[in-house]
Amino acid sequence: MRLPAIIAGLLEAGVAVASFNRRACQHPTRNPLDGCPKNTLLVGPGRNFTTVQSAILSLPNNTSPQHILILPGNYTEQVNVTRPGSVYLFGQTQHPNDQSKNSVNIIWRNATGAGVNSTLDNAYTSTLTVAPTFNSSTTGSGPTGNPVPANTPFGNVDFRAYNLNFINDYKNYATGPALAVSVSYANTGFYFCGFYSYQDTVYVGKLGNAYFYKNEIAGQTDFFYGFGTAWIQSSLVTLRNCGGGITAWKGTNTTFENKYGVYIHDSKVQKANSSLALTGKCALGRPWNALHRSIFANTYLDDSILPSGYIDWSKTDPRVNSNTTMAEYKDYGPGWNATARAQSNITIVMSEKQYEPYSSVEKVFQYPFSGKFGNVAWIDRDPER
Repeated sequence: MRLPAIIAGLLEAGVAVASFNRRACQHPTRNPLDGCPKNTLLVGPGRNFTTVQSAILSLPNNTSPQHILILPGNYTEQVNVTRPGSVYLFGQTQHPNDQSKNSVNIIWRNATGAGVNSTLDNAYTSTLTVAPTFNSSTTGSGPTGNPVPANTPFGNVDFRAYNLNFINDYKNYATGPALAVSVSYANTGFYFCGFYSYQDTVYVGKLGNAYFYKNEIAGQTDFFYGFGTAWIQSSLVTLRNCGGGITAWKGTNTTFENKYGVYIHDSKVQKANSSLALTGKCALGRPWNALHRSIFANTYLDDSILPSGYIDWSKTDPRVNSNTTMAEYKDYGPGWNATARAQSNITIVMSEKQYEPYSSVEKVFQYPFSGKFGNVAWIDRDPER
């Protein structure tokens, strides 16, 4: 059987288990597993599994769908998911459609960069990593990053997390890359989750697909970055300060059409609190390389945003050419300045025709290894049910 056919089978298996009532599973009861699928694992103090990673490691390395319910609390650990079969993580909550009331926090404290573990790859820092191998999750350096061996398998085809906060609180400012989540060679969905760091909060690496629905993503410097494809829907993007840009993407030349990039839709970008003096200081993004692609669409921008919108990488190394897409479509709010965007000659204000190829998840997420679009069965299309 060819690999795409195998992946299709795995996706079908994952979708088959998505029909249960996840709200019933997450609701606190005397027996926490009431309402959960059969064989759901339970993580919490005094339980058989006291860490999320120990539950993950107990799962069979096959294609069967698996579910894990996590009781309220702080879990100081790194979580790594390598198995190909579906994995669903649920945070117990009385408010399954309200991220601000989450009570499960997965916390790690690590960073890299100048003066901080400077010899380590960014991959070592992440609170959550979803990737089949460590090598496939590394960032590397240069225009294409670390090479991934050609025989590397695709990892998890349907990872989902609900009502969990992923926190990397190494410092309360940007000391260097400190990832809250890292996704490579995998399909991942995050619903009503929180991601908190300062630099490089969200990394979506090579052949990584990540969908975010009603999340909060907080950072300061380049806190959406990567090689893959991320779609942020109806979420809160929180500015803890300004440094670099909100987005910093790196594309690579391919022999097939790709739409690698970060797409922020119907969301809100605002400072973390009113005491921050950020008016007109924060860039929407900067190009990690000249194949950067990011689009803010139908998104509210507070007054923190630079009048020009986007910026070059630097004055001496702009990294901008005709292949660079740093764009907006129908943004609004005090951070939207049509005159300054036009004068900057760097931000693309898209017409409806220019925006159309990027207007839905089916048009941007790539089917693994095929270069084809449209198969998004791993996305929960009705997460509030």
